[in-house]
Amino acid sequence: MSKLWLIAATLAAALALAGEAGASGTVGTSFPAGFPTIGDASLGTPVLGFGAAGPVARTPVIFLHGNNDTPFATACNPFGYVHNLAEFFADHGYEPSELWGLGYQGDQCDAAANPLLKSGDSHSTVANVPDLDRFVRAVLAYTHARRVDIVGHSLGVTLAREWMRADHASHLVRRLVAIDGPNHGIVNCSPSPLNYFQLAALGGFTPSSAICREYGAADTPLLTRLNRGNESKPTQTLVIRNADTSFVYFSAQDGPFFPPVPAQDSHGNAHDFSHSAELEGAPQLDLVGQGIYDPILGTAHLGILNSPQTWQAALDFLQGESDDD
Repeated sequence: MSKLWLIAATLAAALALAGEAGASGTVGTSFPAGFPTIGDASLGTPVLGFGAAGPVARTPVIFLHGNNDTPFATACNPFGYVHNLAEFFADHGYEPSELWGLGYQGDQCDAAANPLLKSGDSHSTVANVPDLDRFVRAVLAYTHARRVDIVGHSLGVTLAREWMRADHASHLVRRLVAIDGPNHGIVNCSPSPLNYFQLAALGGFTPSSAICREYGAADTPLLTRLNRGNESKPTQTLVIRNADTSFVYFSAQDGPFFPPVPAQDSHGNAHDFSHSAELEGAPQLDLVGQGIYDPILGTAHLGILNSPQTWQAALDFLQGESDDD
């Protein structure tokens, strides 16, 4: 067990050394004047995010981060790589008024004080669907757009999919970019003593935790509902996934800090989650070596969000013409 606690201590030190990243470029870290204050239903605080006033010629893009992340770097979270992706869009023709980010889990300072929140109810998909619904409708009203595009990473992918399913909101989304999403579960929830993500210091991803009840097996109630029928319809979807390693799906080393955990589901059954990010019927871009783009932890799962290859593929997909435009 001492080795597992060493992993936790090393990760904490890496985050402390990383510090708070400063915002730069044209995409801000707040909402514009006149945009409504949206309360986080599970945290009781206003949601974080970004957006801007101004003309809107393109379909507005909403960027959704993954679990335990934020829409930009905060005092308690040095990542926020989704903001870099939005900056790339701004550098390639999008107006700041067409780029919106939602932070649906706060600034992560509460999770720094109580790491068990990382796998708890307030971080679950079901808890955050109402936040996304209110946010999308507020963006549509503010921009006078008819639909939005969504670019999601990790939990942001399945949050978008569950919102569209549960609220019958697919008609509000023109296209979805699904980056390394847990569409068929995660590998971090097994009861094995070798699954160090069960440690309280690493989030407490035990089989009974809220996140693991949603994603600990391919046949959880949430994923069974979400994947019934054609997984990638009716919204046009592009999948971008790690094909070599990703600490939430592969039983393999991901960066210097995350050794393999058993390839088991939350029931303790052997299961291969390495293809979890795939969606039946969706075009797919498989990437390798993405850990080089995560300068903090060196992981492929976070690096793929900060990757120029991902950025360009997402931009091309959203700007491409089709019959539904």
